[in-house]
Amino acid sequence: MGCADLTEDRLLDGKVRLHQPRQGLRAGHDAVLLAATIPARPGQTVLEAGCGSGAVFLCLLARVPGVMVLAVERDAGLAALARENAARNGWAAQVTVTEGDVADPALRRILPRLHHAFANPPYWPSGTRPPESLRAGATHAEAVALPDWTGFLAHGLAHLGSLTLVLPAARFAEGLVALQGAGCGSLALLPLWPRQGEAAKRVLISGRRGGRGPARILPGLVLHGPGAAAEPVLRGGEALAL
Repeated sequence: MGCADLTEDRLLDGKVRLHQPRQGLRAGHDAVLLAATIPARPGQTVLEAGCGSGAVFLCLLARVPGVMVLAVERDAGLAALARENAARNGWAAQVTVTEGDVADPALRRILPRLHHAFANPPYWPSGTRPPESLRAGATHAEAVALPDWTGFLAHGLAHLGSLTLVLPAARFAEGLVALQGAGCGSLALLPLWPRQGEAAKRVLISGRRGGRGPARILPGLVLHGPGAAAEPVLRGGEALAL
């Protein structure tokens, strides 16, 4: 992927430098918000599936620098870019990016013991498939079922380790079923409202491996306009509890 095909962007008020494809799926609020929900502590190991250029795990490392990251990405070019972005931000020693597909059973056998796992799966609502191959692969890769994603993410999770997804609001029910099928309970759902009074377009959902607590719908987060409360998370890098 040549330099002319990339842009350099900043996330979290410049705390994260990100090179990403000019024509691919652009990292934005989804990446920052997903990273904010991971309840990781220094020294713990986390897994991201479908990491793309690395925006999510980089935002997590900006908040919790002592985390060890294992990331999986099936596109070789994006996997290489994610490694470069980790080095660019000074976290190369804490990040391992592996090329692979979450549906490959062999990939599960190399997973270490994990404290937390997360993903932004390619499950946007049905519609016209984007013409760019990278963008289409990140939004309409329906060949791999959502339970394959959650099964992979949960495979190495320790007891009560968290599994977190960001999904289109239209698919939250599928996401909760997939979490339960992967052995996760204590489910939580947080709606993301574009503006106050508007329906959520995205949701964050999370569960705990072996959790037995009740399912919860959390107070949602308004992203823009009057009543917006997302600024400390989107710009300041604050944690977002699920």
